[in-house]
Amino acid sequence: MLLSAALSIPASSQTTSREPDPKSVPVVDGGIGACSADFTVTDAAGAPVYAAKIKVHIAYRFGSFHKLDLELSTNADGKARLTGLPNRVKRGLTFQASEGDRTGEASVDPATTCNANLTIALKKESQ
Repeated sequence: MLLSAALSIPASSQTTSREPDPKSVPVVDGGIGACSADFTVTDAAGAPVYAAKIKVHIAYRFGSFHKLDLELSTNADGKARLTGLPNRVKRGLTFQASEGDRTGEASVDPATTCNANLTIALKKESQ
């Protein structure tokens, strides 16, 4: 009797798939420190770029033997956030952004700017 009651629950009430909110800011946690970087990615005219990819390669700790590659995409407002970044790296961090044939980059030294606010303007790659 109890088994038949459990089977009669509609499948739609058990799981619901929701579309991601294009306005929520994507966040990726590197898990290797207390620093962060907030990004705004724009086009050459200053308009926000949706779904721009931001990548960073991090070499950290003694001898830079530990390595971490992170990647995330921007929301509809061109915003994204990386947390858990190390506060000391040998050569700073360079963030590369791209969308289609447009690219841009920004650099920061977390030892001097632990919580960075960066704007990256994308430009077409020169042929």
